[in-house]
Amino acid sequence: MHRHRMKHKRSMIQLLSAVLLNGYMIGFRNGKIYTGKAKAVCVPVLNCYSCPGALGACPVGALQAAVGGGKGHVPFYVLGILMLFGVVLGRVVCGFLCPFGFVQDLLYKIPVPKLHVPKKIDRPARYLKYVVLLAAVILLPVSAAAKTGAAVPYFCKYICPAGTLGGALPLMGADPVLRDLTGTLFDWKLFVLAVVLILSMLISRPFCRYLCPLGAFYALFNRFSFFQMQLDQTKCTGCGACERVCPMEVEVTRNINSAECIRCGKCKGACPTGAISSGFGNKEGTSEPGNEASGKKERRIPE
Repeated sequence: MHRHRMKHKRSMIQLLSAVLLNGYMIGFRNGKIYTGKAKAVCVPVLNCYSCPGALGACPVGALQAAVGGGKGHVPFYVLGILMLFGVVLGRVVCGFLCPFGFVQDLLYKIPVPKLHVPKKIDRPARYLKYVVLLAAVILLPVSAAAKTGAAVPYFCKYICPAGTLGGALPLMGADPVLRDLTGTLFDWKLFVLAVVLILSMLISRPFCRYLCPLGAFYALFNRFSFFQMQLDQTKCTGCGACERVCPMEVEVTRNINSAECIRCGKCKGACPTGAISSGFGNKEGTSEPGNEASGKKERRIPE
């Protein structure tokens, strides 16, 4: 019962976040992008600036525009927002606040056969999101600006499926002129979106695992963010229930604060002994693997 309550609560927070970030409902009807003062505010999640309902600016787009401005400006404002959320919450942002993460969670609920990505493929592939962050979001826009004087938002233009879903498709649906202007680039973006959506039905959060530059950025803060997960080794029985339900396939008993953990709390809800807790700062009576104060030897999860 507790597990179902936690699941329901998280889904409601995800839905509320998506609605609040895209609350300009008239934009969907008219096919017009909101351009009010709130659009100058950078939100902490992947939420396309061009979405008709978006009330704020996407940090990835803002970061590309700033670093590709051609004047050597450091995007202190955008980085400050992202670092603030990273230091305080880590990837809680991914697990609870990101609308595109919510879309992937909903798609994974569709009752179709699921795929398991072998570790020898999965683990190296997770580093791809760091390559996307460094190359598509930072280096390529800087290089383009240095050569042409204009910022090119490479990630938004060639990769971002959230922009296609939340921005391009609603705008085209409301404006037939835009539909007539589509070409090869849009076909490519539509293909990327289709692949991500299909994979989301088969694999839990494939975009978050392998491609999201924001996930890569927040992952850098997971180990020392104020919000932490804790595993009490004195209560852990090594049953493996936590790892079986983890949507990011984190090795919970060995590395509960992994960079891949999105703090969704599923492991906490699945633990039959209440060995997993979460919150701001460390709690008394908890310990991580390898902590001699626990007085317990590390347990191995049965295969």
